This record gives sequence, C-alpha cells and structure tokens, in this order.
Amino acid sequence: MAVRAVRGAVQLDRDEAGHMDERVGELLTAVLERNSLAADDLISIWFTATPDLHSDFPAAAARSLGIVDVPLICAQELDVAGAMPGAVRLLAHVETRLPRAEIQHVYLGATAALRKDIAQ
Repeated sequence: MAVRAVRGAVQLDRDEAGHMDERVGELLTAVLERNSLAADDLISIWFTATPDLHSDFPAAAARSLGIVDVPLICAQELDVAGAMPGAVRLLAHVETRLPRAEIQHVYLGATAALRKDIAQ
C-alpha cells in the first residue's frame, strides 16, 4: 500500500454555505469514486478557497459526507491578480495500491483550465 496525493478543484457560482457544501461534496465524491477510494483510505485533506469565498469552511462538506475521523484543514488561496474566482481546491493524501501514474486528479467544470496537464 502506498501513500499518494490526489488533487482536485471546483468553482462555485456563488458564495453561499449550502452551495459550497454541494459543490465541494461533488468534488470529494468524484475524487473517491474515480480513484476507487473509501473514506478509510483517506489520511488527510487540505482545502484551499479563493479569498472571495467566506460563507463556510470547505471541510464542512467532507463532514456532511460522513468523513468525521480524517484530519481536515482549510486555508485561503493566494490572492493573485487574474486568478480564477470562486475556486475551492483540495489535496488529499490517501492510501492506495494505484501507481502514481494511475491517480485520477479531478478538476470539475471550468477548473480543468487550472491544471490541463493533470485534469481528467
């Protein structure tokens, strides 16, 4: 079993707690499904949100999905001029038998433009 890192991102249409919960939940669910992972495979997850998002913590969406015993942390993304607004990114550390080359990084919707090199 190896420790791997999985990246992902999603863009929100509006800064509302319920919308953040829905979109981040969608992202986290896609990361788990596309990599054949269960909650027990999660080691930790880092979430970042752009400075225009402040209605809730992205980690709250993970808790809503029942991920309650995994260390989660939220941080603010750098405020870079011209950066995509309304974006939540994640970096999940997982235990998996997948080789690094088979990890599916998940960039939903417009966020695929952030990492064209690894977006699936």
